Amino acid sequence: MIILGIDGSPHGPGKTARVIREVLEGAAQQGATVEMLRHDAPDVLIRIREADAVVFGSPTYRASHSSALRSLLERIDRDGNNPPLAATPATVVMTGGSPAHFLGTEDLANTLRGFFGTQVLSPSLYFHSAHFDDDGEVKDDTAAQCRVHGTALWELTTAVRASTALRTLKPLV
Repeated sequence: MIILGIDGSPHGPGKTARVIREVLEGAAQQGATVEMLRHDAPDVLIRIREADAVVFGSPTYRASHSSALRSLLERIDRDGNNPPLAATPATVVMTGGSPAHFLGTEDLANTLRGFFGTQVLSPSLYFHSAHFDDDGEVKDDTAAQCRVHGTALWELTTAVRASTALRTLKPLV
């Protein structure tokens, strides 16, 4: 099982990449092969298509995900016969400076769920400055929460792979 982490930060890697890595670590502890890519990696679209699950991470700007991640999502062709993210388990991880922007995760989760037809793990994760130490490193309790989320993504991916019905769901177009 391949679980891919996408860092949608236009300035990273930074705090967003750090929490994505912790989520991936939780999946790796279950036996998943994990990989981290930036939104602008040359082979990112191919790797998304090949992944069994995807962690979409972004800093929060204006209560939404970054324009860099939005641009990546716009480049994913939603082929009606073979949509690349259809039924793919995914999770949303976002960072921001204030606890007030936690609902920004829902915009991205709704796009993934509705437009692409992914199986989005709920709840999404949102972390602000209190979740990091003075050096910008992930605090231990936050890292533990991320790893549990990674384990849950691995379990969701296992369930989707085992289910004929869940694997055949596609976005309505």
